[in-house]
Amino acid sequence: MEEEKMNLRLGMDVQKLETNKLRKGKNKAEGDLDSLKTDYKRLRCSMKATGLGKSSKQWCQEIQEEMIKADR
Repeated sequence: MEEEKMNLRLGMDVQKLETNKLRKGKNKAEGDLDSLKTDYKRLRCSMKATGLGKSSKQWCQEIQEEMIKADR
């Protein structure tokens, strides 16, 4: 009976350790995701500021305008 209790306690301790490890991993993953979201927002803002965030339609229109200017 005592041996069963000790085995159950050991099992519970192992379970707690695994739970804590998973929780820490989850928290780290959430922090990394938040960091990536922030980096992505900064990248999009800087792309807009430098004009790199244009759609392909906008690029085609700009190229056509430049070609017309060059022909003049």
